Parts: sequence; C-alpha cells; structure tokens
Amino acid sequence: MPNHLSPLGIFHTAISILAVLVALYALFRQGKIDPKSGPGKLYIIFTIIGCLTALPIMKTGHFTAGHALAVLVLAVLPLGIYAKSISFLGKSAEYVQVFIMSLTLFFSMIPATIETLTRLPISHPLAADPNDPVAKMGLMTLVAVFVIGVLYQLLKIRSKRKAAGTPDVNLS
Repeated sequence: MPNHLSPLGIFHTAISILAVLVALYALFRQGKIDPKSGPGKLYIIFTIIGCLTALPIMKTGHFTAGHALAVLVLAVLPLGIYAKSISFLGKSAEYVQVFIMSLTLFFSMIPATIETLTRLPISHPLAADPNDPVAKMGLMTLVAVFVIGVLYQLLKIRSKRKAAGTPDVNLS
C-alpha cells in the first residue's frame, strides 16, 4: 500500500499538522508567529518535535530534501526565536524575527505540500511524484502565499511603528 504510514510517520504527521495549525492561528490572531506568545511557544515545540521525528523516517531508504528542510528549520529556528536579542540587528530585529519565523513555516510546508499531493486522496493521489505539474503548481502557490504573507507582516510592523511615531528601518 503506497500511502501506508508507520506509527512514527503517523505521530510525525499529527504533530506537524498541529504545528501548522498553531502557526496559522498565531498568524490570524496576532499577525505573526511571536516566539514569546502562547501560540508561538506551542509552534516552536511542535515544530521541533516534527523536525526531529522526520529525521528517522526514510521511505526512500536515504536522506532526502525533506530531511534537509527539517535540519534547516532546526538551524534557523533559534535565530527566529532570539532575533530580538541580537544587538547588531537593532531596529530591524522585529522584521528579521517575523521573516525567519515565517520562513520556518514555509520550509515545513514544502514537504507537507508534496506529501499531501502525492498521498491524497488515497485511491488516486493528485500528483504522481514531486515533479508532477500539480505538485509544482502547489509549490509555486506556496511560494506566492509565503511572499505575500511576509510582505503583509513586514508592512504591518512598519505601519504600527509609523502610527506610534517610532523611527523605522528603511524597507525600500
């Protein structure tokens, strides 16, 4: 059965879906994934668990791009969490934090998109493999949503700073 998941695969999928749902909740509720908020903390925990549980899953028998993305998320997540504490970032720290936290979600969504399109519906998946035109369109849509979402968040920060009379970094 091509869509069979191991118990670890089921756990990984469930925890990863929770991470995405919490991230979406944070984005809609707070306009960003704030590492200091309750949803932000949950997102971080679920994302770390999701990445760590992805590493031993080897349906192809070897390290894949999905594994590399999990490692990349684990590498950049601390930068997103602690961006506001990095003094040389100065006034741009909030922008960096928003971008990196969104980037971790984007990186996590790449394998999620491919896995969803190549596994569902179970009887006849939408895409045959990651190179299928449907999968490529799914990824291009994901890129567009990421770019639009990040720009929206950055412009929202900028407008809040202008409304508060706080000097801002130049985004142009």
